[in-house]
Amino acid sequence: MGGNEFRFFLSCDINSPVAYRVDRLEGTPPKKSSSESENGLESPIPELYVECALYIDGNLFGLRTKTRLESTGKPNNWNDFGTLTAKYRDLTADAQLAFTVWDVSSSKQDVVVGGATLRLFNSKKQLKTGQHKLRLWLGREADGSVPTTTPGKVPKHERGEIERLEKLENKYERGQIQHIQWLDELTVKAVEEIKERERQRIGMSHLHLIVYLWPFEHPVRFQELGANYLLPSPISSSNELVRVWDPEVGRTNPCENKQVKLARSLTRGVIDRELKPSSDERKEISKILKYPPTRTLNGEERQLLWNFRYYLVSDKRALTKFLRCVEWSDAQEARQALNLMRQWAPIDTADALELLSPVFDSEEVRAYAVKVLERAEDEELQCYLLQLVQALRFERSDKSYLSSFLVRRSAKNIVLASFLRWYLMVELLDPDPKYVKRFYSA
Repeated sequence: MGGNEFRFFLSCDINSPVAYRVDRLEGTPPKKSSSESENGLESPIPELYVECALYIDGNLFGLRTKTRLESTGKPNNWNDFGTLTAKYRDLTADAQLAFTVWDVSSSKQDVVVGGATLRLFNSKKQLKTGQHKLRLWLGREADGSVPTTTPGKVPKHERGEIERLEKLENKYERGQIQHIQWLDELTVKAVEEIKERERQRIGMSHLHLIVYLWPFEHPVRFQELGANYLLPSPISSSNELVRVWDPEVGRTNPCENKQVKLARSLTRGVIDRELKPSSDERKEISKILKYPPTRTLNGEERQLLWNFRYYLVSDKRALTKFLRCVEWSDAQEARQALNLMRQWAPIDTADALELLSPVFDSEEVRAYAVKVLERAEDEELQCYLLQLVQALRFERSDKSYLSSFLVRRSAKNIVLASFLRWYLMVELLDPDPKYVKRFYSA
């Protein structure tokens, strides 16, 4: 599973019955008066069982289930599994289990020891799993209404060290805390000792029922059955085009820009010139270098090329992409980029044309592109002459390195001079007056 991948189940897709396990009762049940005690005899030993019922939206759903009467091992320790007639796909967000402890030791009728309810979904609409400790409301049956009057969850202001440790134990059982075998054995023993000391210190004034909810391989998110069905859109039935005005479309994210600027400023003073990309990073860089000149780089791609700029100095294909990553408004960053540009492996003539595009308005970058063009033969230069003439409109001033270069080379070659004249005449037909003087200057 990838680091950014989150897998989960939807409750509406689970066709299994709701399952649980009643583990044990913590604390001593209160003694009930009986005919035997009134006659001077000892009170009967409590004989307890636990009844579980599912309530959906405050109404009883399905049949009630009961644990066996006899406990295993220690008193009031049932360790009894139970399944309900309802399935997970039938649950709603307010579904809850109602647990009631009954005492059948009285000869007259069953006596309620206490009850508590447990919501099956938490506040984030995720199904609860693992161990849960429910505080019983003495002498009351569990109330399945919404909201319930017998919540099993201990109020925040009453939670102490025991509740904090039990919460950590639940996270450990659900795999949210890393398992280290030798350390876990010591930790579990220490936690039990701390909990025992706390019980002796504060006493056991409440009864608690320990229950387990069935675990799943992945988290289970609540979704109603049929909620994911596609309904016909009322808009699709009409032939009208609906326009939505969004003022942020096409704008850059200021948070991303700030993050990139901070990351570069923090690493600018400690530059690792020996930094080399990993295998995956090299693949990503190779993919970026194959992008066409019209492709805009996103924030992550810009940061990747910036981090490995010294590694890419020997790759002539990377210069144009690197210069696109530079924040030219930052004087220190621009100065560093220009120094690297002069150390870069010589680029091809076609790449120099990209540096003369409107994307780059730095005079140093455009002068570097002209310097590369000076190495080209007249025949090759003639192939790019139209694009070079059109690039004059992107220069900052009428007298530029590019215009001087074109005039100088045309003065030495009559064919270039003829093509240059006609290309300039065509550009003079542009109705925008701000470019007319520039082409006349050439």
